[in-house]
Amino acid sequence: MKIIVMSDSHRNKETVKTVSALHADAIFHCGDSELTVDDPLLKGMHIVRGNCDMDQRFPRSLVVEVGNKRVLVVHGHEHDCKRTLMPLYYAAQEQQADIVLFGHSHLYGAEMKDGILFLNPGSTLLPRGGNEATFAEIEWDETIRITFKNLAFETIDEIELKNFQK
Repeated sequence: MKIIVMSDSHRNKETVKTVSALHADAIFHCGDSELTVDDPLLKGMHIVRGNCDMDQRFPRSLVVEVGNKRVLVVHGHEHDCKRTLMPLYYAAQEQQADIVLFGHSHLYGAEMKDGILFLNPGSTLLPRGGNEATFAEIEWDETIRITFKNLAFETIDEIELKNFQK
């Protein structure tokens, strides 16, 4: 299974177009696109509403089955994600999620807790912490490979988890 994850593109249609053109089993946007739900660029993409999104038609959260994995998607601002992952952890437990995707902080990172992958792809437009603009690829088979890439598709950071058991 391969999924692509982006967040916090803040009206930049070029980054959404570039990242969403990649081949994957599913493409996710964790909010703050600042586009409208009917924008053709978002067709086929799983997207949630962020704190800067004005279109109320975006859902606040989504649960999507991809392959044999259950993916919870939120923006993160309603889960205090800049301070702690605990509210996201509880939400993941309630939804029986294998993967939690979120944005809001504009900082990329990934963490496993009790067999649940938590991933923030960073921001495709306004990264923080001196980072480049990033999105993420998750490949999950016998191992879990997480790759954070810049918009030139160069690897910025990567994580591989082997012998993973949930």
